[in-house]
Amino acid sequence: MAGIRIDYLGMPLSLDELDGENLTFFNYCARHDFHLQKGPSGLMRYPPTTACPWTGERDHVWQRVEGRGAVYSYTEVHQAIQPAFRAFVPYMVLLVELDTQKGQPTADEGLRVMGNLCTADGKLAPPEMVRKVGIGSRVRMVFSDLAPGLSLPQWTLDETAPQPAKPWRYPQE
Repeated sequence: MAGIRIDYLGMPLSLDELDGENLTFFNYCARHDFHLQKGPSGLMRYPPTTACPWTGERDHVWQRVEGRGAVYSYTEVHQAIQPAFRAFVPYMVLLVELDTQKGQPTADEGLRVMGNLCTADGKLAPPEMVRKVGIGSRVRMVFSDLAPGLSLPQWTLDETAPQPAKPWRYPQE
């Protein structure tokens, strides 16, 4: 496996060829295929690591996972520190609890994956979409293609899932 180096919105992104777990993860993402590591205990983990955070198991297989879940938490960015993101404010960074392995290994721990709120084609979501999303919103995974061989897993509203009548949002000024 070769390393990956690109420039994304003015920021250098780099995955070293020695970073095997992340390279494997992003190779799946480049094919728009979401896979996570699954250990002998049956628990999956994210982010990719050399050992399971719950059991310490180092052995694993890559398991295809359906990228659907609910917003567990979020940050709504109104003042971008990185200059290239200023054109996209407000934008959201979501922490999504996947439906897969929900409540395992405990009710307080589960598979939670971060990503930006995007449109269905993987572009950062416009303000009218940002205003609709809050804790409990149902989302599905989409991929943002950054360069040949590199796509980021992101989130968009799941139009096929029932949405909460009023997702919880932080009070707005």
